[in-house]
Parts: sequence; structure tokens; C-alpha cells
Amino acid sequence: MDILDYAFMQRALIAAALVGITAPAIGTYLVQRRQALMGDGLGHVAMTGVALGLVLQTSPVWMATLVAVLGAVGMELIRARGKTSGDVALAMLFYGGLAGGVMIINLGGGQTASLLGSMFGSITTVAAEDVTAMAILAAFVLGVAIGLRRQLFAVCQDEEFARVTGLPVRALNLLIAVTAAITVTVAMRIVGLLLVSAMLVIPVAAAQRLTRSFAATLGLAMAISVTVSLTGTAATYYINVPSGATIVLLAIGVFIAMTALSAPLARRRARASLAAEEVCTRDDVKV
Repeated sequence: MDILDYAFMQRALIAAALVGITAPAIGTYLVQRRQALMGDGLGHVAMTGVALGLVLQTSPVWMATLVAVLGAVGMELIRARGKTSGDVALAMLFYGGLAGGVMIINLGGGQTASLLGSMFGSITTVAAEDVTAMAILAAFVLGVAIGLRRQLFAVCQDEEFARVTGLPVRALNLLIAVTAAITVTVAMRIVGLLLVSAMLVIPVAAAQRLTRSFAATLGLAMAISVTVSLTGTAATYYINVPSGATIVLLAIGVFIAMTALSAPLARRRARASLAAEEVCTRDDVKV
């Protein structure tokens, strides 16, 4: 039977596409800032929001978004202070969020299956209201990541230079953190909170093996992410495997393939560069 005959698969595929587009959109900036594991920490923090949403019988997506955003602001303020004790504070925030989620769900009387679905991803947990929430949040993420790409790129490259040029560095840093938090909650239904960091990082890392500009990296990373998200979701339906794990393993496979392709490409570029230098040298000698 056709995969699109089922409403839950239609919702899952739409959600997968949203995840595929948004994750590398903000992940490109996190990789540029060497904050590749930020999504992992935010996933832990968002666990408390999911648990609160289930216990209070409200939308887990919106509650997770609220808690993750608060956690992201706290993380950025800790990072900005730059003290040695910041790593310890971040660790407590990360693991406190995970432990808090488990504790709240148990004190609230169960629904462990729903919590596990958010932790590792499950296509059957994607409800119609979740798709609506994810679409709204994804629109915000793309609006920030693409609409403010010049300013965000400047901050990620060199904060001091960005500050000298008059950019609001503190506000932009907070915006990156908040947008990353929202991206985590967009991806939690399909990839899972414990695996979402992989989708923020791996497609970007794979794209960087073949591209040389920020725009090209962003575009290729989105294409890779959408492809593996949709393929992994479809594979979950046909062969009954976990969606989050399947998507991440596919992304890793693409990264390995890109790495294999990048070696001969790099040698070809090096030979072309060397040939160009030789031509310039001969022209200088003739002059």
C-alpha cells in the first residue's frame, strides 16, 4: 500500500522535511562557532519541557520550546561571562534538564512511552497540532538564519570585528542560541532530543568536505539533511526501524561518502592552483 495513504505518514514526512530544512540552517552557524554540541545540551534541557507538557496536558512542543529557549539564554549568558567555572555550570544545566524531565514524568504518573518518543524520535507521535507548531517554528528559524545571514556570519567569524562595525553582538549571540533551541524542538518528534545535535552538525560537516563558501555549504547541507530525513522516515515505515537512529546513520553515511569524494577533488584543486602559479611565474619572467 502507498506510504501516503496513511495520515500519520503524511504528517511524519512533512515534519521530516521541516527538520531537514531547519537543522542545517542554524547548524551552519553553530559549526562555524565551534559549538557543535550545543544542540545536545539543549536537547537535554528540552526534556524537562516535554515532561511538563505531558504532565500538565498541554502541547509538549510548545512547552519544550519555552524551556529550551530559557535554557539557551542561560547557556549564552554563561558562555559570554567566559569564566572557567562556566563548563561546570553548563554541565549542570544539561544533565539537570535530563534528570528533571525523567523525575517530572514519573511524579506525574507515567506516560513514559511518550517521553521516549521525544527522546529518540517516533513517526507515530507526530500529531496534526505538532505539524502546525513545527511549521510556525521552522518559519521563524529560516527567517532568522537566512534573513540575518550576513550579520550572523560576521558574528560567528569574528566577534570583536563585528562589535567594531557596530553590530549588536550580544543580541545576535542570544538570537543564535534561541534559534538553536527552537530548532531542537522542531526536530524532536522525528529525530529525538538525544540525537538532534547530529542533524545540526553532520550535514554541515558533510557539505564542508566539498564546498568552499558559506552559501554553498548552507545550500548543500540543507539538501543532504532533507534527503536523509525523508529517506530515514520512509525507511521507518517500510522496515520498522527507529526514525531518529536511521536518519542519523544515513547522515553519517553521506559524510563518509563526501569525505571519500573530497580527497581527489582536493588534489585536483591543488594541481589547478599549482598550474596557475606556474603560468603566472612564466608571464613574470617574460616581462
